[in-house]
Amino acid sequence: MGHPGAQELLRTPGPARLAYTGGDEFPRVIPMGFHWDGERLVVCTAPTAPKVSALAARPHVALTIDTDEAPFKALLIRGVAEVEVVNGVAPEYIAASAKSMDGPSLATFEAQVRGVYKQMARISITPQWARFYDFGAGRLPAFLRALLGTNG
Repeated sequence: MGHPGAQELLRTPGPARLAYTGGDEFPRVIPMGFHWDGERLVVCTAPTAPKVSALAARPHVALTIDTDEAPFKALLIRGVAEVEVVNGVAPEYIAASAKSMDGPSLATFEAQVRGVYKQMARISITPQWARFYDFGAGRLPAFLRALLGTNG
């Protein structure tokens, strides 16, 4: 997580893709805005969202934050989620939104959000494992390095 490329991805406005096990025991992957506080990734949603009860029952998750243009980079994370319902709008929700908007747009968005959410579920994910790949710089998964016959 400390690699400069990983840190760059943690600041991107794009979504993290959150994988978790649903109530029917089947996997789910959903894109979500996120905030990195230096120790945890935080995503927020309505307390009534199905993922809230699913994560409370099965807190092990995986996330990926990646680029969609060359040179391709990806940060893969596995961790444990903790769900907390807070009154009003979680500050991390606004912080995540501030990565892609500012000024009047952010103020308008924040006012709208505060009018909708009386409570919000804050999902804090503590990383247990992480890997950063930079395919353009040869930072590849071991199986690809072996396939290519490289040590990079």
